[in-house]
Amino acid sequence: MFQPIGYVGMIDGIVNARIPSDMYIDFDDFNSQPPSLTLTQAETGSWSLDEDAENGVLLLDSGSTTEAQGINAQKSLATFLPKSDRTLWFESRVKVSGITNLNAELFIGLAEIDGTVISASAVSTANHIGFSSVTDDGVLLANAEKAGTGATDTGVTIKNDTWVTLGFKVTGLDYITFYVNGVKCGSLPAINIPIVVLAPTFVCQSGGTDQPILHVDYWVCQQTR
Repeated sequence: MFQPIGYVGMIDGIVNARIPSDMYIDFDDFNSQPPSLTLTQAETGSWSLDEDAENGVLLLDSGSTTEAQGINAQKSLATFLPKSDRTLWFESRVKVSGITNLNAELFIGLAEIDGTVISASAVSTANHIGFSSVTDDGVLLANAEKAGTGATDTGVTIKNDTWVTLGFKVTGLDYITFYVNGVKCGSLPAINIPIVVLAPTFVCQSGGTDQPILHVDYWVCQQTR
């Protein structure tokens, strides 16, 4: 039996997974196009694949220096549903360029299907788990919300053009553990675990002054059956 611990990619003992009977896995390494995402503009924004990057990198360009303008990218079909008898992991390696002043509105994680995950400079979707920043200071908070009941915990302060690996583990309907570069950074309780289907989601919008570009090396999400 596959026994992941901590965050996606960490294993305990010998890998002996019977996939797909034991584990549902979905991922995108962005080495071909088009990406498996629905892209929605908040007035502006565009996507491309970085031709110079090794192994595939998606570029989400806000295309604007106006606050709250940019792009929302979300997997077209939501397939991950937190449940009491299942464990779910999400991980993505990202960086943000063009943020000399750290003015960016960002979301990286899982959310219900929504074309405006960040609206009016706030995470507006009622069901999500991930890392978000809407305070124009580069602080990505661990963030989760169930039917409008949300909370945040410690995340990471990003730096311009610097890679970081973000992940979380949802243990049944008991708690969420968040990780930055493989190290635990925070946790949130059962009251904040959404119980609707969620999809990998990325948002890159300007906080004003800067024109941020979100680079996504990969995302991977897996859940026990």
